[in-house]
Amino acid sequence: MGKKDSDISILKEKIEEVVSKKLKVPSDFDFLSGAIWERIHESVSASTLKRIWGYVGKDIVARETTLDILSRFLNYKNWDDFKEKINKNSCTESDISLVPYIRTQDLTANQKVEFHWAPDRRCVAEYQGGTMFKILIIENSQILRVGDRFCTGVFVLNESVFMDKLIQNDSEPICYLVGKSTGLTYLQLID
Repeated sequence: MGKKDSDISILKEKIEEVVSKKLKVPSDFDFLSGAIWERIHESVSASTLKRIWGYVGKDIVARETTLDILSRFLNYKNWDDFKEKINKNSCTESDISLVPYIRTQDLTANQKVEFHWAPDRRCVAEYQGGTMFKILIIENSQILRVGDRFCTGVFVLNESVFMDKLIQNDSEPICYLVGKSTGLTYLQLID
């Protein structure tokens, strides 16, 4: 594998991380094509993406213009900027995220958020206003209980939830981290 092939492999891995899925079936490439258009208003066809990912054909040479678009999708200026940055610093502390999320500021009173985390935890919390939630349903947790209240600003799939001011039985508030190792495995706004 040459240097360019290695860089393209890294580009594909980073894109799969950002969209939180391995691209394996035709609908995955349709999804990515749409996500690229939504994010940067540039077009790469699903068939081109299939060729780059090796879904159809082998030894395909990706065009520089296509690599530029894919790099811009990841917030780099172009393909050269992507290569320079990944080769300069292989450890990135910050990155964009296109995974599902629910922001507290977008909720209205009494809306409910359901979230799960490993190994088999499940919680349904009701939005109370501000950044406050009240737990209505909790399964398989040794710490959290029905009626507990907590504050948080956002729920993000595959990320931990920082529960600021977790209040249990009117005791002093504590901070608690849900899904510390693997993050949320399920996230849904429910009616």
